[in-house]
Amino acid sequence: MKSIKRRMFLKSGLAASALGFPALGQVRGANDRVQVALIGCGGRGTQVTASLARRSDVDCSQVCDIHEERLVRIADHMAEQQGGRKPLLARRMEEVFANKGVDAVVVATPDHWHTPAAILACQAGKDVYVEKPFSHNIWEGRKLVEAARKYKRIVQVGTQNRSAPYNHAAREYIRSGKLGDVRLVKVFNLKGGGPFRLGASGDAPKGFSWKTWLGPAKARPYHSRIFHAGWHYFWDYSGGDLADCGIHQLDLALMVMGDPAAPAAVSASGGRIQHRGDDAEVPDVEILQYDYPGFVMTFEHSHFAGAMSKINGSIRSSDKFPYWPQCATRIEFYGTRDMMILGRHGGGWQVFASNGRVVGQQYGRHPDPDHQQNFVDCIRSRELPNADVGLAQVTTSVMHMGNIAHRIGNQKLRYDAMLERFIDSEPANRLAKRQNINEFSVKEPV
Repeated sequence: MKSIKRRMFLKSGLAASALGFPALGQVRGANDRVQVALIGCGGRGTQVTASLARRSDVDCSQVCDIHEERLVRIADHMAEQQGGRKPLLARRMEEVFANKGVDAVVVATPDHWHTPAAILACQAGKDVYVEKPFSHNIWEGRKLVEAARKYKRIVQVGTQNRSAPYNHAAREYIRSGKLGDVRLVKVFNLKGGGPFRLGASGDAPKGFSWKTWLGPAKARPYHSRIFHAGWHYFWDYSGGDLADCGIHQLDLALMVMGDPAAPAAVSASGGRIQHRGDDAEVPDVEILQYDYPGFVMTFEHSHFAGAMSKINGSIRSSDKFPYWPQCATRIEFYGTRDMMILGRHGGGWQVFASNGRVVGQQYGRHPDPDHQQNFVDCIRSRELPNADVGLAQVTTSVMHMGNIAHRIGNQKLRYDAMLERFIDSEPANRLAKRQNINEFSVKEPV
């Protein structure tokens, strides 16, 4: 099947006809396996897709990566997960989009490709599981919401906490009023880390296209450390650890609080403080404050605090709670009566009265299986998934708002949630959309 040229994407915006794709893909019957393709064969994408491939109702029928050695290795791995059925190999994602046998794709590229790849998948009539953060900026995120609605696609974002039963129970506990009025929410992403230095670049992998990897980002020479996960430290490709890890806690906190609209204001402080002078752009200390009607939410981030730990696997898979004072990824809800501490990814939750007595609690389990089940169910039912892109646009925009407030000088910014624009701050509005204009930029719908 002839590959579709990437330049056609530039001319088409969100027009399916320009790409020659049908508006809707084939709808599988209840007894048919859902055919899934993986785009981006890194660690997280491989983990999600391998888990899907082990299901009796899913096949991984194609894998795609511009790194040839990794592509072949992951194809073999997928075959092992599904009884020896080896997926097709693709070096370009357009080959996946043109494959009419593929029902859905897992988009697990570096962050700056998440939205463009997911939009192209929607145009091609594919349903999408897109890893977090699903957008590089606020404007691009809105374009994916529009594409999902226009082409009637299921778009599940990889914020899997939305599928955990214990998190739904936490939301119901707060909704019941048992905490009293919740006026302060504190979100934590307090982790250890060292300096980042580029050093000398190694050689690019054989047959690797750096220009394709850059995609919508501005041109720069190849560097092996950027390619091998160092892209997390640069604004062109990422929102730092707030986008990579902290978005899980932000999204979960807002889900438990009833998914309010974006806040009226955001302020920021912090910067590259502990590792000042290294080659990273993103902050290693960052404190954000969001002003919502009726409550304030703070976010505290570090990339140096060695005493803090993420919730480990033994807690995620058993009836245990983290040691909350050193839990790097917790959320605290302060009510007029009691307070709740909630841990992501299976950490569970506990409610404490003023005397320190535990008055409510629930253990958790890691939500990956539930989230993937929800995705497969929605492919068949056409109902909106738990982490629908429309919900994710709001919570991911909150993440972007915090980074923008920091990037323009740690200012306080007012925000119009309906227009998705900052009020009286053109510097902030410029950062709400990718500024470099090159041949791979996402365009307006036509």
